[in-house]
Amino acid sequence: MNDETRHYASGATRVKMAIVSAVFVACASIAWAEDPAESTDHSEHVKESGEVDHSGRDMDAGEVDHSGHDMESGEADHSTHTMDSEQMDHSGHSMDAGEMDHSDHTMDTGAMDHSEHAGHATATAQSAPAAGDDGLRDPHAYAEGEDFGPLGQMHLADQHNFGAVLIHRLEAVKTDDNSWLAFEGQGWYGRTYDRANLKLEGEVDDGKLHELRSELLWSHAIAPFWDSQLGVRYDSGEDPDRTWAAIGIQGLAPYWFHVDATFYLGEHGDTAGRIAAEYDMLFTQKLVLQPKIEANLYGQNDDIRETGSGLSDLSVGVRLRYELTRQFAPYIGVEWAGLYGNTEDFAREGNKPTEETSWVAGVHMWF
Repeated sequence: MNDETRHYASGATRVKMAIVSAVFVACASIAWAEDPAESTDHSEHVKESGEVDHSGRDMDAGEVDHSGHDMESGEADHSTHTMDSEQMDHSGHSMDAGEMDHSDHTMDTGAMDHSEHAGHATATAQSAPAAGDDGLRDPHAYAEGEDFGPLGQMHLADQHNFGAVLIHRLEAVKTDDNSWLAFEGQGWYGRTYDRANLKLEGEVDDGKLHELRSELLWSHAIAPFWDSQLGVRYDSGEDPDRTWAAIGIQGLAPYWFHVDATFYLGEHGDTAGRIAAEYDMLFTQKLVLQPKIEANLYGQNDDIRETGSGLSDLSVGVRLRYELTRQFAPYIGVEWAGLYGNTEDFAREGNKPTEETSWVAGVHMWF
């Protein structure tokens, strides 16, 4: 091959390379010019030594520097060149979609056509109803016209009514000269803080009611373990009846002493008082020894009922019970009773004993 032929072949090669480079740069410049934010970073593209490196440059087509091309701009005539973009070989371009920067992409949602989304309903915020005068919202405001039944209020244990019957002693009494039946108990009904209370204590001799003390009281809790009591007392039996107004307390004193103290005011201004205390000593969970003391006092003499002013009578007893169940317990015991003051004088005048010791046997129960 002569020198002229080699020169012509070398020139043709340079022209082809220039054409390919110019077309590539022009396509890239057009893409950047249309949307710079969507320009693809080709800095990682692997190029041959003859290709132009455009990494990191944002330029238009007019800014491309072809000074390194060994050709003059006048030597290449591109007027008749046409290129289909589909003929370009991009197989050498390796691009990771995750590397594209979309931070500058903005979208006008108003331009989007949602006309075909017929089934999509736009959610609207429901405003909360205003509070009433009492500061509470209407519970039916969100019910959409539906009515709900009233909701019951939770009841605590101290809001329920309940009751109990306690028979402290139902016993047979035996002395050296006589025997009779005696009873003492109470029943109540109500709530924890307020309840009606009925107390009974009496004796039955030869099938007849010898004496009976009945008290109908309203109990109100005033402190832990303590109830105040207000009501009436009625005495009946073989002697003339008496009616009293009653006020007192009943409860559990320190060290587990059961205390019942009441003051009475009679029809004619008479006064009286009664106090009783007892204590449960547990030998076992079922065997219980119960000492008890009781005293009655009067403010004046009552000749008809033969009671004198001051300390009228005092009784001290002890009973040993065995609880077959917590609700039922038989017992045996002994009790001493004595008269004092003017009451003792009334007994002597009537040839009655002023003190006596009795044996008792009975049952203690509650339900």
